[in-house]
Amino acid sequence: MADSKKKETLLLLVWTQSLVATAGSLFFSEVLGYIPCDLCWFQRIFMYPIVVIATVSLLKKNLDMSYPILYLSGIGMLFSIYHYSLQKVPFMQDAGGICGQIPCNLQYINYFGFITIPFLAGTAFIIIFVLQLLIFKK
Repeated sequence: MADSKKKETLLLLVWTQSLVATAGSLFFSEVLGYIPCDLCWFQRIFMYPIVVIATVSLLKKNLDMSYPILYLSGIGMLFSIYHYSLQKVPFMQDAGGICGQIPCNLQYINYFGFITIPFLAGTAFIIIFVLQLLIFKK
């Protein structure tokens, strides 16, 4: 029984992280007016369903329903790493300009010289991925 409570707590953390990431992406685009590039859209495609899946899994108290979160967060993490590389790795920065209407190497924010929007998304995906691994390990 205690093991089930730990898993539910971990899933609640997954839900919270995905909700914060989703709200953050909407804040950047809808409130601050930052237009998402193509890679930002792909990251959103993988983050937004995590909120829905985690919500349904928590409400139904069925942790097996959360299995797709592992795949969504893993793929989203890869997109974030690639996107961040386009912004920060010198030899990849030239390729970031061909992303679409908005260049993928554009950095709307750059706190402390390394925290950009893809960095924030990647951090969220990594946290969600690790939490999901912990859920399935127990």
